[in-house]
Amino acid sequence: MSDLLFAVGLVIVLLTSASVLFTIVLPREPRGFERVSSWANRLVQVGFIALSRLARTYEGKDALLAPTAPVALIAQLLFWAGGFIVGYSLMLQGTTHSLASAVAQATGAVFTVGAIDLSGPANEAVDIAAGATWVVIVALQIAYLPALYGAFNRRESLVAMLESRAGIPAWGPEVLARHQLVGIIDTLPDFYASWEEWSAELAESHTTYPVMLLFRSPQPWFSWLVGLIAVLDGAAMHLAVAPSTASSQSRLCLRMGFTALNRIATMQGWEVDPDPNPEGPITLTFEEFAEGVAMLEHVGFPMERTAEEAWPDFRGWRVNYETVAYRLADHLTAPPAPWTGSRRHLRSGPVAPNRPPQRSPSELSGHRPTMVVAPTVRRWGGNSDGSST
Repeated sequence: MSDLLFAVGLVIVLLTSASVLFTIVLPREPRGFERVSSWANRLVQVGFIALSRLARTYEGKDALLAPTAPVALIAQLLFWAGGFIVGYSLMLQGTTHSLASAVAQATGAVFTVGAIDLSGPANEAVDIAAGATWVVIVALQIAYLPALYGAFNRRESLVAMLESRAGIPAWGPEVLARHQLVGIIDTLPDFYASWEEWSAELAESHTTYPVMLLFRSPQPWFSWLVGLIAVLDGAAMHLAVAPSTASSQSRLCLRMGFTALNRIATMQGWEVDPDPNPEGPITLTFEEFAEGVAMLEHVGFPMERTAEEAWPDFRGWRVNYETVAYRLADHLTAPPAPWTGSRRHLRSGPVAPNRPPQRSPSELSGHRPTMVVAPTVRRWGGNSDGSST
């Protein structure tokens, strides 16, 4: 019987070690058993989502959800510690002749990096292995954190730049409108190129390290996902309404963007259609698209097609990423931006991006364009007269 328990314990130790290896050391997308540690991430996320229901505003929910990723990292460590303690306890049961004593000895060997003998002859080899294992795990975790935060900083630096280019929260038509308003449409090819490169790195980092999905932006209304959707929508609109002036970089940006989203969805275990029908239905309505086109017309964006003429091309691009993007936005409780779908855990609808007044030296009281998507909630909890609630 003790031999059987030893074998079972050895298998548990090896499986836990493999989980550590595939999570921290091996730079590849986890599959099958390799996603075991992701269960701990999901449990932590579910707990924080339940806690966030106490908040009434989006800002409050974001504040409650912000610690999800750090707590998930601690939960991973505890999951591995539990696996090693259980495995080594079963391996020690034959020498301690008591499961309780075996658990105490394994726990002491793991966390104090020393051997203790509570009853019976000590199994020094197992004790030493237990202590050495935990030292290695902690060392790997220390090296793992800089990689995570390095990827996080690279992700957020480009997202922060969207504040002036796409508004807060980011919105696809706003990307094109702001470039027109300040006369920098010529920079759009470089803009698309930078987001193509960013999407490639996103696909690599967020599939190799799934816990990255739980890291929220430092500011409540910033979001890598909402930003990516806005950039993809902006590129798709550009190709749809002005195909002759849209650069080839817009196509490359779109393809890399929805490829990144599909890879992340596949890593999550979701079913993804790799080749959707370009004429298939999408959730975004033509009326919403027409409002975006009308806003571009209002700011003077150079267009070659009407909303009716541009709609088939826009829909053909958006069908590649809308389903996955909406599901991810709901899964991560992203900011309720226009054209990003609904949120099960939010009580409000989409909020229009803020746009500062358009001013010039000769006209300090310049015209402020009308918001196309009206806010359905007050972002800062104020009344219409400016007083707080």
